[in-house]
Amino acid sequence: MSLNFTGSTPLWIVLLFAAGLVCIIKGGDLFVDAAGWIAEASGIPKFIIGATIVSFATTLPEMLVSVFAALEGNADIAVGNAVGSVTANTGLIMCLSLVCMTCLMERRQFGVKACLLLAAILSLFGFTRDGRLSVAEGLLVLVIFAGFLAESLISARREQGTERKAEGERPAVSGKTVAGNIVKFVLGAAGIVLGAQLLIDNGSAIASLLGVPDAIIAATMIAIGPSLPELVTTLTAIRKKESSLSVGNIIGANIMDLTLILPLCSLILGKSLPVQSQGMLLDIPACLVICAAVLVPALWKGKFQRWMGFLAGGLYIVYLAVMLLCFGA
Repeated sequence: MSLNFTGSTPLWIVLLFAAGLVCIIKGGDLFVDAAGWIAEASGIPKFIIGATIVSFATTLPEMLVSVFAALEGNADIAVGNAVGSVTANTGLIMCLSLVCMTCLMERRQFGVKACLLLAAILSLFGFTRDGRLSVAEGLLVLVIFAGFLAESLISARREQGTERKAEGERPAVSGKTVAGNIVKFVLGAAGIVLGAQLLIDNGSAIASLLGVPDAIIAATMIAIGPSLPELVTTLTAIRKKESSLSVGNIIGANIMDLTLILPLCSLILGKSLPVQSQGMLLDIPACLVICAAVLVPALWKGKFQRWMGFLAGGLYIVYLAVMLLCFGA
């Protein structure tokens, strides 16, 4: 099941595209503000909030689309969508976050989650060499997601209070304030998701009207489309100087894409998920290289640095170029 919000005439296409921009900008403001308040009020570090609550909210629409596709017997693109989203999240969105903001997180905050993400990609790389992801293999990948949840709960309990402000500076916590921020969080997430869909559908339509080749549209609007909620969250976080929230969202969303969505689709389908040739030959290896290029040096040095963002962005550009040259025809 997929929704399409493309306008019926050129005028409607432009108007809906503009409406998508408004939804995304306003939704991003509400979403990031509410997430920041949750972190400050609870005393849980923003990285953990970003990797869990924020990541689940930005990944939920993609998960629902994949699950409905599996129910309808159309889960053959699930692996490609998940891997493409992780690659764009790291090569484009984390690139922007690291280049534009100084990330002050320590290894103890992101180390385990980074290792779990690398384990998920390596598992997928190994399991799909035969052109499929079996149900049993999907369940093994799901174990990594269980580990991610357990580690997040332990980290939240251990770190709770380490980033609290002084008692007099903490945000006021009342029933009205809590309800207001929950509403802001939900409305912000909904605005991002709706705006992203409006931009994807009508942006692709505008590109077609302007004569942009299908291969270019596939490599940009369609390929990056599933990562648009994460992109909006990161751009808003950059503007509000919330680097931990941004990086946490990217890592958490990547883990959920690979270790939750794919096993769910495999279980619903009741058989192996097919992996297309492009996925085996290019997409999954590229995803592994780009993620490792950022995470391994960060684990080694104990922190994220700006040059890692430039490296990820450069590798992502190379990946897009190879995809257009080899599979864009």
